Amino acid sequence: MSEPHSLRFYATTAHPCSYLEGQEATTIFVEPDAAISDEQIVKLTESGFRRSGRYIYRPHCENCSACISVRVPVETFEPKRRQIRTLKKNQDVIFSARTPVLDNAHYELYRRYIEGRHPDGDMFPPSPSQYESFLAVSKKQSFFLEAKIEDQLIAVTYFDEIPNNGLSAIYTFFDPDPTFDPRSLGRLMVLQLLKVTQSLKLPYLYLGYWIRDSKKMAYKTEYGPIEMLKNSKWIRAD
Repeated sequence: MSEPHSLRFYATTAHPCSYLEGQEATTIFVEPDAAISDEQIVKLTESGFRRSGRYIYRPHCENCSACISVRVPVETFEPKRRQIRTLKKNQDVIFSARTPVLDNAHYELYRRYIEGRHPDGDMFPPSPSQYESFLAVSKKQSFFLEAKIEDQLIAVTYFDEIPNNGLSAIYTFFDPDPTFDPRSLGRLMVLQLLKVTQSLKLPYLYLGYWIRDSKKMAYKTEYGPIEMLKNSKWIRAD
């Protein structure tokens, strides 16, 4: 098993930033084929790394520090009125967790979500191979949280379990049909993942990166009080 000092890190060349228009970004990532221990996973996560497919990465931009890792201490989280309303509107939803798979129902939901909500994003156009490399990578710590109404799949959240530390939300996709808009499915899945974190008696739900000037990431502060990683320290953001 690898020891913490034996991990190798690599940096990408500068590329257009996915979040801030006109900016360039650089990413540092762990060697994809490295054997990583549970202890290392915790240390990497607490240092601001997260996973996407085979890659465990963190922004490493020379002239920008806009990407800030955020997490929710679940013990102090209290749902707000809007979140309580979301839960009440979705009392008919059934949740279950399973290992990641590539099947028609999941891929079709993902395809419709990308085409309907993110036609200008990095993952457009969607394809089965792209979906499999990004979301259907089976790791011992990775899971799908499914949401269904009767037998209809309406939302999926892909997440990792960080041993004895928390859950890390990687990606959520849901039915883009406007009839589901009142249900606020994105918010619902975060709230349910908070419940799962609490039920496992884990202290944190990691929500990835937050950027002050990115409207796409503004929702992450809704689950306060959150903690932000600044200067290598987790600080409560009131």
